[in-house]
Amino acid sequence: MGAARKSGKKIGKVLMPGEIEGVDRSVGVDARCVRLMAKAETPASLAPDIERRGLSRGENQVLIEVRAAAVNPSDVKAATGLMAYAVFPRTPGRDYAGIVVDGPPATLGREVFGSSGDLGIRRDGTHATHLVVEADAIVEKPKDISFEEAAGIGVPFVTAIEGFRRAGTPKSGDTVLIMGINGKVGQAAVQIATWVGARVIGVARRSEPYVGHSNSAVEMIDSSTTDVATRVRELTTGKGADIVFNTVGDPYFLAAHHSLALRGRQILIAAINPVVPFNILEFYRGQHSYVGIDTLGLSSSATGAVLGELGPGFASGHLKPFPIRPNAIFSLEEAKTAFLAVAGSARDRVILRPS
Repeated sequence: MGAARKSGKKIGKVLMPGEIEGVDRSVGVDARCVRLMAKAETPASLAPDIERRGLSRGENQVLIEVRAAAVNPSDVKAATGLMAYAVFPRTPGRDYAGIVVDGPPATLGREVFGSSGDLGIRRDGTHATHLVVEADAIVEKPKDISFEEAAGIGVPFVTAIEGFRRAGTPKSGDTVLIMGINGKVGQAAVQIATWVGARVIGVARRSEPYVGHSNSAVEMIDSSTTDVATRVRELTTGKGADIVFNTVGDPYFLAAHHSLALRGRQILIAAINPVVPFNILEFYRGQHSYVGIDTLGLSSSATGAVLGELGPGFASGHLKPFPIRPNAIFSLEEAKTAFLAVAGSARDRVILRPS
């Protein structure tokens, strides 16, 4: 496996500062990276460069030849200044899949995937031919899925499972209401909830079926024509939802609140307008809990631990990666086009293929 395939040669081994000849030497590679020099005012004004940069791993790290990397909405937000803590210049990208070309002996040659809250935001990320991450951050790629599919798992599934971990994993017989169900986080939440035997009710802003994978039937509510909370009470004989996974935020906040069962939990991951009306009396009399999830706070290692929990689900077929369509795969040189597709709310998972 050529670690420096794009340069046409292998760079050979180089010593890291403080290393001794013959002791734990790392492989240096000439990596090609998407580079953002400064924030852009709008997605249309993005001007990514392609740079060559020397990369080599440090102690307890691995060097990965990236075969595929996803473009997430958070990548676009960071690039356009909506995340004040994003560091420039930088290489964007949070999700990846590839092959370990240098690292501890047990990791060499492994096909892996992963994600992170800091990659591509506070440190150089995955939109490159090579990537350096902590050795405990990588997760074995399921054998039956492609690199492109594995690269698309990261942020949506991490967000979904972290929400359920924090709110309490649903149990068989629980009702989970998912708002914005046909978004990628919504679809991941459906897969996880139905994997553990929960009943899922989905909310969309128009009349449409659920479009993703599920392990059981999903009941849909069209919020443009139906009062969501009233319909949820009808479907649950008055009880309401044990968990509401609100992937949209404030537009659905009150509907989610009024749909909660006694001791119900609402998971929140996004906001358009950050301030909402809040009825404290209904909140404490309903014994409700609200859980906020921000995966940008998870390190590569912490994210790897979350993704590792999903392995049995992908192995059994209860969890499936998102379909990757050929017209949603771009080269590094087409990074701006990929970013614009995500900014335009493309429903497809958008992937960069570095090689």
